[in-house]
Amino acid sequence: MKRRLIILIAVLALLPVLVGGGRYAFFVLRATAPPSAVTISVPTGTSFGAVARRLQRAGVVSSAAGFKLLARLRGDAEAIQAGDYRFAAAATPGQILDRLVAGDIERLQLTIPEGFSRAEIAQRLKESDFPGAATFLSLTTDAEFIRSLGIEAASLEGYLFPETYTYDAHTSSQQLIKAMVAQGQAELTPALLTQAKQHNLNRHQLLTLASIIQKEAGNNSEMPLISAVFHNRLRRGIALQADPPVIYGIKDFDGNLTRRHLREVTPYNTYRVAGLPPGPIASPGRAALQAAANPVAVNYLYFVARGDGSHKFSNTLREHNAAVRRYQLKR
Repeated sequence: MKRRLIILIAVLALLPVLVGGGRYAFFVLRATAPPSAVTISVPTGTSFGAVARRLQRAGVVSSAAGFKLLARLRGDAEAIQAGDYRFAAAATPGQILDRLVAGDIERLQLTIPEGFSRAEIAQRLKESDFPGAATFLSLTTDAEFIRSLGIEAASLEGYLFPETYTYDAHTSSQQLIKAMVAQGQAELTPALLTQAKQHNLNRHQLLTLASIIQKEAGNNSEMPLISAVFHNRLRRGIALQADPPVIYGIKDFDGNLTRRHLREVTPYNTYRVAGLPPGPIASPGRAALQAAANPVAVNYLYFVARGDGSHKFSNTLREHNAAVRRYQLKR
C-alpha cells in the first residue's frame, strides 16, 4: 500500500512535467500561419523577448514564452539580425527562428527601364515608396559624392545602369546609387572601351552617344545603324540633329518640340552645336552601349521614323527628304 502511494505521488509530481513537455513538443512541431501576411520590424538592439511578443501578437507563433525557450535551448537568443521580416506561409517556430538568425529579411525589387533619366528614376523611386527617394536626385549632382564613386562628371546622368535591383526597407539612396554605378562600370568592359577608343570615344563620350542612341531607337536591332549615322556625322563635322538631346536641354518641356526650340542655342541643341552634347541624357542599356562602340559599316547620314517603331535610313539629303515626305508628311 505504501509503495503504491509513493508511485502515485511520483506520477502526480511528474504529471506537470509530462504535460508541459507534451505542450512544448506540440508547440515546436506545429506549423502556424498568421491570419494574413504581416511584416515584423526588428530594429537594431531589440530584445529577443520583445521580438517574441511581436510575433505572438501577429499570430506568427502561438506562444512568446515557448519561442523564447526554444531560442535559449538552441543558443540563438542573441543571434537574430535586425531588419523587416515578412511572414505569410505556415511555419514551425524553428523555421521562424532560422529566418531571424539568417537575416532572411523582406526584400523588394525595383526595375529601372532603359532610357530613363535621373529625374525619371527619382520619380520611379517615389512611386515605389523607396525609403531614400527624397535624397536620390540631389545626390546625383553632389560633386563630393560623385568623386567618391570615381566618376569625373557634373552629374550621374547616364552612369546609373538600368536594371532590376533588390533592396530592403533600410536601403539608402547612397547604397542604391553605388549599386547602380557599380553595375554600369561593370558593363564598360576593357574590350568595350577599347572598341570605343577606336572610334575616338572615351568613357564619358561613349555613355553620351549610347544614351542618344537609346532614346532614338525603336528597337535594339536598329541601334548599330543609328550609331553608324551619328558616327558618320561626327567624322564629317556634321551636326547630329537629334531631337532627344534638344528635349533634354529644355526646362519644363511640355511634350511639343517646336522650331523655336530648334533655334535656341543650348549645350544640348544638336541642331545648333556640332559634336556630342556635354554628357549623357539618360541611362543607356547594354545594347545601346554595344551599338555606340560598334557601328556598322554603312554610309548613312540620315534616318526618319516610319511610324511603326522602325526607321528609314538614307545616304543623301535628297533621299532623306523623300522619306520625310512619305513617312512624316504622308504625301
